[in-house]
Amino acid sequence: MSTQEFIRNIPKAELHLHLEGTLEPELMFEFASRNNVPIPYRSVEELRQAYRFSDLHSFLKIYYQATAVLLREQDFYDLTWAYLSKIYSQKVRHAEVFFDPQAHTSRGISFETVISGIHRALSDGKEILNISSRLIMCFLRHLPAEAAMETLQQALPFKEWICAVGLDSDELGNPPEKFGTVFDEARKEGFLTVAHAGEEGPPAFIRQAVERLRVKRIDHGVRCMEDVQLVEELRAKQIPLTVCPLSNVKLRVFRDITAHIIKQMMDASLCVTVNSDDPAYFGGYIAENYMAVQQAFHLSESDIYTLAKNSFHASFLSKEEKQAYLSELDRFVSSHALIENVVA
Repeated sequence: MSTQEFIRNIPKAELHLHLEGTLEPELMFEFASRNNVPIPYRSVEELRQAYRFSDLHSFLKIYYQATAVLLREQDFYDLTWAYLSKIYSQKVRHAEVFFDPQAHTSRGISFETVISGIHRALSDGKEILNISSRLIMCFLRHLPAEAAMETLQQALPFKEWICAVGLDSDELGNPPEKFGTVFDEARKEGFLTVAHAGEEGPPAFIRQAVERLRVKRIDHGVRCMEDVQLVEELRAKQIPLTVCPLSNVKLRVFRDITAHIIKQMMDASLCVTVNSDDPAYFGGYIAENYMAVQQAFHLSESDIYTLAKNSFHASFLSKEEKQAYLSELDRFVSSHALIENVVA
């Protein structure tokens, strides 16, 4: 088995994925046609050519424009199902996915419409594809905290469908502490918490997310390496970091994949996971992200095994569910005799 086959077939979890970011150009045109929504591109290829971003803000401009084609519950079902079908072929066994309700409710789409379509697809994903999942509701940090609180209230009737709340969108100028009260209320309601921090924002944002928002894991977090003490704390507490390598390169956080610091993070014994973020825009789903870092840093099969193992450990699965997946992972590795002395 080649290294690429090993990466594609090893059981893994994805923990940093925006459903709206899986809207492939072909599907965008399909939704636009059936919903009679005009889009400012004449072809799939012209749209793909627009995916040349200078930073996070330039990406988000197109990202939010694209959501205009999502109008009906079936749209959100089809979007989610397309993602699940893709990751099924890449041996993702568990997915914890973000959705941005404010990107839709601001257009007059009801919260119920959005979440009902997503939930129905995730349920079918478990029944038909045997992919387990958790749903994470993100607040758009460029909007006021009051808007996030309103969204939290809208979500309460659907609490049983939502595992956690998160924080995404423009990081610069929008520190985690801005949403401290909202996250306090979310925890009171029983939600777990995560937050994007330390992608474009400074290491101090990671610390704020940990200390003020009391997050269970950090999304991105690549700038943690600039703060030695922060690295020590993240390692000591084993707070997971959901790193998205191709996204970081596409958004110019790093000049290219060889300049990425994921290997340094792994060498520092941080709990690092590999994810795809917004794969329709950034050139690859989870397997492509694994392959990119493997090729850039000549990761061993043992390194790949560690990343896959981290993905289950860092998930919001129960202890029993984690153990079941970890056992499946170990059986895969042992059956192929690809790694010596790493599966005890």
